[in-house]
Amino acid sequence: MPLPPLLLASRPKTLPAAVAPVVAGSALAWRITGEFHGLLAWCTVLSTMAIQIATNYFNDAVDARKGADTEARLGPLRATAAGLVTPRGMLAAGAVMLGLAVLISLPMVAARGWPVVAIGVVSLFFTYGYTGGPVPLAYRGLGDLFVLLFFGLIAVTGTVFVQTGQWRPEALLLGAQIGMLSTVLIAINNLRDREEDSRSNKRTLAVRFGVRFARVEIAALCLGPYLLGLGWGAFGLPAAGLWPLAAVWLGGLIAVSVAKTPPGRVYNKFLALSALHLMGWTGLFVAALI
Repeated sequence: MPLPPLLLASRPKTLPAAVAPVVAGSALAWRITGEFHGLLAWCTVLSTMAIQIATNYFNDAVDARKGADTEARLGPLRATAAGLVTPRGMLAAGAVMLGLAVLISLPMVAARGWPVVAIGVVSLFFTYGYTGGPVPLAYRGLGDLFVLLFFGLIAVTGTVFVQTGQWRPEALLLGAQIGMLSTVLIAINNLRDREEDSRSNKRTLAVRFGVRFARVEIAALCLGPYLLGLGWGAFGLPAAGLWPLAAVWLGGLIAVSVAKTPPGRVYNKFLALSALHLMGWTGLFVAALI
């Protein structure tokens, strides 16, 4: 049974990238302070999901307008390009999601003040600036960096700040790990769509530097977090680096599968495995802290 257009355009398989940093960051904050603020955690995860869905909606509309999504597309169906939603309708849906993100974030602003506003304003700006505006990040090869920063470092450090009122160095380490695992999703997506993106002048890293570079990048993003995990010993939390190793086989499987398989529709399965890898790693990390 086909998904409703707006649910399809929200790209459900990518939403773990919004949930994982909040879950892991909240667990880390609890381990540091012994406190957990449930309302703030819910507001954080829901506002982050709303921002990601808005980004996906804007991406769906803008890519359709620019001709980046065509009948030759190897990835999942895109609602705007398929004529299921008009570009104006999709942009309006994105605006609605941004409005929801603002409303949901109000308790966080009340609790922590202007830093939450600053993070929110920048995040809201780049929801459209990811693919739209005068300097669209995704079309300049900056999409990977965007995900690493906003769904890794900023999402985790922001979550820990909302929970504790503190900027903690541990959050930077965790943010780098989560960010790398989240960036795997876009890196696989870009390698799969390399030929189509090249024709539409979407200069992703896979287009700029080729298939071999993209495969090396994906392998580094899959396995790098486990090397960074050694750093948890410096914070007196060695288990936080050891327990997630139970998922390293899945990271290796993704890296090897991408290395051996020519870009094509099968990469959609690798994308799903990457989301599962992110969730599995996060679950193991949280379990280690608890």
